[in-house]
Formats: sequence, C-alpha cells, structure tokens
Amino acid sequence: MPFATAHTVALNGALGHLIDVQADVSPGQAGVTMVGRADTALREGQERIRMAVHNSGLHWPVTKRSTILLAPADLRKSGTHFDVAMAVAVLGADAQLPASALHGAAFIGELTLSGGLRPAVGVLPMVLAVAERGVRRVFVPEPQSEEAAMVPGVEVLGVRSLAQVVALLRGEEVPTAPPVAASSGTQLLTWRGEERLDELDMADLHGLLDVKYAVEVAAAGGHAVLLSGPKGAGKTSIAERIPTILPDLIPEESLELTAVHSLAGILDPADGMLVRPPFSAPHHDASKASVIGGGHGQVRPGELSRAHCGVLFLDEFPLFRSDVIDALRQPLENGDITIARQEESVRLPARGLLVLAANPCPCGNYSNDPQLDRCKCLEAVRRAYRARVSGPVIDRIDITRHLRPAKGSSRDMFRPPESSAEIRARVTAARERQHERFAGCSWRLNSQIPSPRLKDAWPLRQDAQALVDLETYRGRLSARGAVRVMRMAWTVADLASVRLGVDVHPGVDEVGVALRLRAGQPLDLRVAFEEAAG
Repeated sequence: MPFATAHTVALNGALGHLIDVQADVSPGQAGVTMVGRADTALREGQERIRMAVHNSGLHWPVTKRSTILLAPADLRKSGTHFDVAMAVAVLGADAQLPASALHGAAFIGELTLSGGLRPAVGVLPMVLAVAERGVRRVFVPEPQSEEAAMVPGVEVLGVRSLAQVVALLRGEEVPTAPPVAASSGTQLLTWRGEERLDELDMADLHGLLDVKYAVEVAAAGGHAVLLSGPKGAGKTSIAERIPTILPDLIPEESLELTAVHSLAGILDPADGMLVRPPFSAPHHDASKASVIGGGHGQVRPGELSRAHCGVLFLDEFPLFRSDVIDALRQPLENGDITIARQEESVRLPARGLLVLAANPCPCGNYSNDPQLDRCKCLEAVRRAYRARVSGPVIDRIDITRHLRPAKGSSRDMFRPPESSAEIRARVTAARERQHERFAGCSWRLNSQIPSPRLKDAWPLRQDAQALVDLETYRGRLSARGAVRVMRMAWTVADLASVRLGVDVHPGVDEVGVALRLRAGQPLDLRVAFEEAAG
C-alpha cells in the first residue's frame, strides 16, 4: 500500500502537539500536494526535501502523485523542522523504507539541498511533547542530541544527514556525513554577560538593612518588589544581587526554564540543563514583543518568560512603554502570559521574581528632605512621571521600598553586612518549608497560593486575620492587597522559623511586617530580624 506515517511536533508557544505526517504516493498527475494548514516556510519544504532526497542517493517519485497531510489538519503549523518527517514519510510510502520502522519514532530537523540537517528551535519542548504521547525514539540534528537527551526515558539519535536517518531505519551501516553547522543564533560576543553578576555579593553593600530584608522576603516567597528612590541610592546594586541569594533550581524548574530557552533559540546545548536562576534587565526602550513575547511568524518567549524562575529587573520602570507596563498585569496575577493573535493563542510561563526600580522624578534628584532635594522638575512633570505607572499594576506589587543613600553613621546599626551565601541559606530553607507545605499542589511558593485555598487550608491566626480585615475596612488595602499581605505573612513566618529553629505560624507580628513591606513604611529591624515570631 503506497502509504506511510511519520511523526513530528508542532509548537504553539510552550505547548507541543504531536503531528502525524501522512504521505501517499500513487499513480496520477505527477506533483506534490501538501495539506494541513502549513505556513510558507513549511510549504517551501517540499522543494527542500525533493532535492535532499535526490542528493542523498535516494529516489524521489517524480512520475507519481505525492500527497502529504499534516494531521490534525485544523491546527496551524509553522517552521522548517518538519522536513525530515516529510522526507521519510514519502520514502516510506514509496517503499524505499519499511513503513513499520517509522512506528514509535519522531523526526525533527530542517534539511539542506545536499541532504544535510540543520538545527531546529525548540527541540527540548518538542521532545517533551512526544514523550508525553508515548514516543520513545527521536531523531534530531546531532548538535542538539544532548538537549533532547535531557528528557528521561527517550532514545535520542543524533544524525547529520537524511542518508544517516534512512540507514538507521533500514538497519544498515551508517554512512559518514559532514558535521551539522551550529545554529545561527549561537552567542558569539560575551564580553560582559552573566559572568559579571557572578562576582557580586550582598556583603558589598553597607546599610540598606530594611531593603536587604525586603528582598530576602521577596526571594523566599517569590513576591514582586518596587524599589524607588533618588539616583545613587542603591536600587540597581540591590537588584543585581538578588540572583545571588536565590537557591539553585529544583529539577522541575530547571526543565521548565531550559525548555523556555530552547523555545527562544538561546539555549547552548553545551551548557546542559540550566541550574541557576536567570537574570534579565531589558532597556526601558524595549518593545512589548521583546519583553512580553511575540514577534512575526512563530511566537517567541520574551524577557518575561526567559526570566522564568529567576529575576526580571525593569530599571527606570516609568519610562517603559505604557503597553508594556499594562501587559504586566496578567503575569503578576497568574504567573503566565497569554499572547493572542487572530489564528492562535499562546500561553507562556512567567513565574519569575519581578523587580521594578523607579526614580522619584525624571531627573532623579527629588527628595522629601529639603536639605537633600536637588530636583529642578516642575510638580506637574513629577505627577505625570509617577502617573505613567497605573494603579492596577502597583496594586499587584507585594513589596515597596523607598531607598535613601546610606549614611556612614547608620550603615550597620544592628549587625555587620551579611554575605549572599548566608542569606541564600535562609532563603533555601524557607523555600524547602514551602515545598513541603505545598507537596502535591500545582504551586511551589507562597506568592502563588490561590486565594480560596489560602483562606481554607492555610489561614492566619484569628487576631492576625482581624488586623488584615481592619486594614481592608479602612480602605488601606484592596481585596487583592489583603490576599497578598496574607501570602507575605507566611513568608515572613517561614524566615522567622528558619532563624529561630521553631515552627512559626503567621500572627500579628508577621502581618505587621507584611503590611509595612507592602506600604513602603520603615521596618522595625529588631522585629523583622529577631522577634517576628511574636
């Protein structure tokens, strides 16, 4: 029967769909017909695979009618990684390959006219998708075999050419082939990169004790932070050091982040699975597509998703475009971002720690202290600058800190500056408590607890809940703000439990600290550091 089926994957954001590439080669008007909602790049593949088959020493059925169906036919498909699957499906339908050899295997890769393979973007999420559908054998371009092998339980065959694929399917000796060229997206210039951040440490910064405690709470529970203050107060210095107090990624987070970077085309397979939280700091002139995700053709993750499980730092936040600022509402609320187009809707993960920094005015010199105020901006200009950040976005920020340049006499009032390693140990222990508490749940950190489950399964003490209700009744907290204060109180309690070595349940003291963190009010550091258990 002149019919064969091969398998590959179509990506819709981070979601992979198993695609049946069905080929029929039968008598009729000679030519190739492709059906199944293929985009332009994919339709051009029929010319690539025809020449690749011919130049690989194989026979293309030029005297017969070839029909290629990409099923399901109602799903939009894009990309060039379908080439190998289409080629082996046609060869199987033409009896040049045993059709049974295609069963239980998936094929990923773009073909050159000479029959060689080229790397594809998003191999890791593709292999994850086929593994979930029971496929246990995957053919990928040789440079991406290590990336594909990150998925357990899958036999990965790294190949260089179509001829090698055919030989493996036939059970013949594998011919030699030139190495596969590296992806065009390989990073070549690394004069700055993340290596500079590896040398930073919290011990470099003196003073700012309440800010350091605030970012410790943020890191432990995944709470969004807004840092405001005049230029030179230390906003950027604090933000760049937050990754140094984050623990290594757990296996689930590591696989998620590596898949996102693979989808974005920025993963270096030589680095293996990503284990450290990423740090991203796009310029305030960045477009919505670059920050949130999108682009022409296939949707690509933006900086928001690339910083998944890490830190996204938006410096000079009021200067970002209004559409970027407003687009942050969904990820701040749900931990993901949905990019909707006319024919597709893509959902991408975005559960990174969002850190915002803002000056009090455009010139950055304004201060409430008349002796320190050097601002020349008009009051109307200052109001317009602050109004660029909408109220709904601010309501979704858990922690607000107003920084002032540290004075020498008050640099380290209560204790000497701690190193990032010391703080990271507490953050790691606090997160381990949360992982144990939320075992079996779809969330991992306090900031991710759904509101109904928070009130039912993990309520505050009665007097602490009464304090939250009172602040809400007085109009100082919105309903959303009340929930966020309750989540933050649990994080404060987790850190207190780590410091004191006893199990602490959120009470009035913990809620009081959480309220001050949210409102941007000064902290009683003795309570925050020592007596938060109450």
